[in-house]
Amino acid sequence: MNKLEVLKKHFGHDHFREGQSEIIDALLQGRDAFGVMPTGSGKSICYQVPALMREGIALIVSPLISLMKDQVMALKASGVPAAYINSSLTPWQQQEAIRRAGNGAYKIIYVAPERLEVPQFQQFARQARLSLVAVDEAHCVSQWGHDFRPSYLKIVQFIKELPVRPPVCAFTATATRQVRDDILRLLGLQDPYRVVTGYNRPNLHFTSVKPTNKLGYLYNYLKSIGDQCGIIYCSTRKNVELICERMQMLGFSITRYHAGLTDTERQQNQDDFRMDRARIMVATNAFGMGIDKSDVRFVVHYNMPKDLESYYQEAGRAGRDGAAAECVLLYSGQDVITGKWMIEHDEENENIAPEERESLREQQMERLKQMTFYATSKTCLRHFILRYFGEYDAEEHCGHCSVCDGDAFEVDSGGRRKSPFVTEKQEKKADKRIDREARKAIRSQTVASFTPWETALYENLRDLRKLLANRSRMPAYTIFSDVTLQDMVRKRPTDMDAFLDVSGVGVNKQRIYGEAFLAVIRDGTEPNDAILLMDAPNEP
Repeated sequence: MNKLEVLKKHFGHDHFREGQSEIIDALLQGRDAFGVMPTGSGKSICYQVPALMREGIALIVSPLISLMKDQVMALKASGVPAAYINSSLTPWQQQEAIRRAGNGAYKIIYVAPERLEVPQFQQFARQARLSLVAVDEAHCVSQWGHDFRPSYLKIVQFIKELPVRPPVCAFTATATRQVRDDILRLLGLQDPYRVVTGYNRPNLHFTSVKPTNKLGYLYNYLKSIGDQCGIIYCSTRKNVELICERMQMLGFSITRYHAGLTDTERQQNQDDFRMDRARIMVATNAFGMGIDKSDVRFVVHYNMPKDLESYYQEAGRAGRDGAAAECVLLYSGQDVITGKWMIEHDEENENIAPEERESLREQQMERLKQMTFYATSKTCLRHFILRYFGEYDAEEHCGHCSVCDGDAFEVDSGGRRKSPFVTEKQEKKADKRIDREARKAIRSQTVASFTPWETALYENLRDLRKLLANRSRMPAYTIFSDVTLQDMVRKRPTDMDAFLDVSGVGVNKQRIYGEAFLAVIRDGTEPNDAILLMDAPNEP
């Protein structure tokens, strides 16, 4: 099969996105590659397709367990033999995964960077035929980046000790020019094919606002958007606990994540969010790098992050499916004070030489200043972000942020421009109008141009997906994304061949889910009854 046939068979897409095809060609030719591509642009396709086309096993170095689990689950659902090896497995499970890999059971293996230092894994890697090595979240290798991880520095030595060097590729969504240079040098990439597709995410709407009461503003915002899925980031565990407790009391489907919880509770809460048992996750930045949940419709930063790299990466977890999503930053002067304190008391900085430590802190303070300039900007927010990452030819007015929309920066808890002349009756009336308009806006973004009948069909398809997800104990978005369901509504396939033409439907998912979804689309079958069709024996 050629690369387009592989893309369609396993991932259900008819064409590649910007940059994907060129990187795939480079890897198929045995050349290194380096991609700077925004979140949601399909970086994983760049190494998954050549991994399926080249002989041997592809190693994907990834920093977080959550990403590995999501990616492996999605690959298996697409008919790709894959596994992960990390600390969430018992020693026996890790040994068994390595044994099966040695017997050729997998085409793709995700591995934490720390595993590369384990002698047993090193022995396996030296004996196996590796098709390629991919380094995800590659900015973690640079101490000048916003998420430096010392374990990433060991990757280059691991590759040097392989008897045959496979093509190596590295990917990141957020990297300044200095960090990009570090990635190329510290990972030892050899004349890599380079792709920088840009940082713009047109589907994201950016808002920066300074509420008189953050908690009240957050409550009104969450109330306005209905049952949409989202993430709320806080700079401290205390704020995470406060928001989770208050919003639970007010009836929101919300859970929490921070480093102070036990491993068991963190894993349970994360699973609740992935499986849609909790619609909202409130968390510190310990949660989320590489989160593959595609249906996140909003990301709220309750506190301002320390730098734009962190902010854009975290905000970018919204709208990974390409549909409309919102990124809201709640600013206060206290956030700047907190950011300075965290930089001055960064324990990781204590492990480097005094001269480098001082230089690093100066750079972190400069990044905090730029973050503050963004949060209080009176010019286009998207333009500010793109210029920060080196895209100097970006449009000065995007027409899709709070500044371009002419929204007020300083507001009360209801999102209205601060004013002393507002009566209680006027405030309640305005709250109702805001709620109504916000709900109307986000619904129209999700199912733009749908008729009432099509909207009803879309909701039935979502119900069917949820039933299948609960039955299989897997996140709903790994079955089909919202965008794929919307394409089903628009195309209304009537047979299995037509079902395969839907964007996001590959051969494996056609085989497993086709009849059930066709029953709902074509025959008007209720979702519960469509599930029964999957269990019914085939007629002779």
